Amino acid sequence: MPEQYYKEALKAGLKEKRYCVGRGQYPYLPVLEEIVSEEQMMTGVKLGVAQIPEEFIVGTKNSTRTNAFAGNFMPLLPEHTEFAEKWRKLCKAHLEEGIRNPVKVYEYMNRYYVEEGNKRVSVMKFFSAISIPAEVIRVFPTPSDSEDVKCYYEFLEFYKYSNINYLEFTREGSYEKLLKILGKEDRTFWTEEERKSFRANYYYFKQMFENVGGSRLEISTGDALLAYLQIYDYESFRRKTGEQIRQEIRKMWEELELLREQQSIDLILNPEEKKKESFLHKIIGEDTGVKKVAFLYDKEPATSGWTYGHELGRQHVQNVFHGQIITTAYQNVMEREPEQVIEQAIADGNRIIFTTSPKLLNASLAAAVKYPEEIILNCSVHKPHRYIRTYYARMYEAKFIIGAIAGALTDNDKVGYLCDYPIFGQIAGINAFAMGVQMVNPRAKVHLEWTCVADIHAQLQKLRGQGISLISSQDWVKTMEAERSPFGLFRYDENGRTNLAMPVWNWGIYYEKLIRSILNRTMRMEYESSNKALNYYWGMSAGVVELMYSHNLPVSVRKLADLLTESVCSGVYYPFRGPFYTQDGEVIDCDGEGLDLEQVITMGWLAENVEGTIPVMEELDAERKDTIESAGTPIADGGGYE
Repeated sequence: MPEQYYKEALKAGLKEKRYCVGRGQYPYLPVLEEIVSEEQMMTGVKLGVAQIPEEFIVGTKNSTRTNAFAGNFMPLLPEHTEFAEKWRKLCKAHLEEGIRNPVKVYEYMNRYYVEEGNKRVSVMKFFSAISIPAEVIRVFPTPSDSEDVKCYYEFLEFYKYSNINYLEFTREGSYEKLLKILGKEDRTFWTEEERKSFRANYYYFKQMFENVGGSRLEISTGDALLAYLQIYDYESFRRKTGEQIRQEIRKMWEELELLREQQSIDLILNPEEKKKESFLHKIIGEDTGVKKVAFLYDKEPATSGWTYGHELGRQHVQNVFHGQIITTAYQNVMEREPEQVIEQAIADGNRIIFTTSPKLLNASLAAAVKYPEEIILNCSVHKPHRYIRTYYARMYEAKFIIGAIAGALTDNDKVGYLCDYPIFGQIAGINAFAMGVQMVNPRAKVHLEWTCVADIHAQLQKLRGQGISLISSQDWVKTMEAERSPFGLFRYDENGRTNLAMPVWNWGIYYEKLIRSILNRTMRMEYESSNKALNYYWGMSAGVVELMYSHNLPVSVRKLADLLTESVCSGVYYPFRGPFYTQDGEVIDCDGEGLDLEQVITMGWLAENVEGTIPVMEELDAERKDTIESAGTPIADGGGYE
């Protein structure tokens, strides 16, 4: 029997060699000595004996035996050679008692290169062993900004606590997301039972994933598992049958395909008003009755200015579509099971559902996969998911104009800026404001403080203590008089506080236009014509963001603001057209073409005229961390920003 197995292995090796040669690829095993320096290997760290994933063993340490194997570790030497005889003896030993002696390998970037035991690896790969015992020496890559290298160092941190080496992600931050899902974000060491349980579940998922064709996707099993667990929770996954898991993977297939895209979001920058055949008519059939639209709030309007703004938007929709649409608000959703509330909204007859907080994203995604005929939109930005659309406003446009107003009005070259959370989109607002200030007053500095670090009134006092009287604060008004805080751009002087200008989120206009795009089937056509996630990222030109001015604003400054508004809305002026400089002196957008919107949304740097820093996670309490993680952020856990 070993003779027949060698013939099959040799056939597989020759086939792999022909395949590679035909495509101009190297047909033999890669050699570690040709990838890393001798010095790097000399400074490697011994990890002892471990079970290493068979699929991650990819090459040899040196070139001595590399031509004896094809790139898949199958043999290439003829049957009558000494090499073949040794391979057959190892094959017999594996079948009769198992190969117990560990091979010796070097690990680099979570791939293994064999120093001793190439034939043992070949035999075990032939029989599709899941893992192979090995003495491991780890070789570290030079730290760099490469995404692969940064993901690898995240893996090392994960490995330190879990001792798991078979789980691999291709996107930064994925290990942290998995730990949060598993309830292990406190970085405690995994028990042996926890490791065994996770290993069994991982390989069970891997089998189901490959059963439905997952190996065709250019993503890792880890990427697929994380995407799956963000929709279907880990505890329920552990109780499901293989067929249930396969069906759920099929349902989220487009979500998995989206993971391989480099640019995973299509940004829809302006609404399309052209009327087409009603999409609601198509999905509901001949029913000509009143349509129902649900609005889900994580809090309630009486206690949250953000929720209050969306509630005003709901009331606007109710009035505009009077007799055509009935809206229902579901409040304090986070105090219940969000997915159950969405299911209740669907059971109540709502065919369009707006979930108005990033905290509701995961529940929205799970419901969208489960109920593909319903239209579910989540209010967030830079959250790429194929099955739900997201929407947000380009508030940075208004912030730029407010900054220009502040730069024109400051009498001591100091302007204050209060920001709530360092989430995607907010840092763009800070920098746009700073660029507006700088455009009209190159000497002025923007002094930045965060209300997620300290109370807003304490931060106001801090700014005033520095002699700063002109301050930009939040963009909406609290609903209860006793809780009202300063908003918009205002000035403190001997007469108290004077309001000057305020950016406004026009959620009513936004929701009206979103619903019209559903009614005229534009949204469906945008979805069908794109293979990416869709984010409706509208701005001042769509009327979803506007500026309100106080009578206290000087007429000449108002004229400047009107001119800039017209320029921004028409596309004549773009706030993020460079070059400009960061606090560290780095030049951004050297060619002067301007940042693309993906760069704007995800920016994690501050402009040169900003005095202040972006807070790190360690400065925040648990509730604020949860808000930031839900909305998405460019800040890092340990310190600084990317």
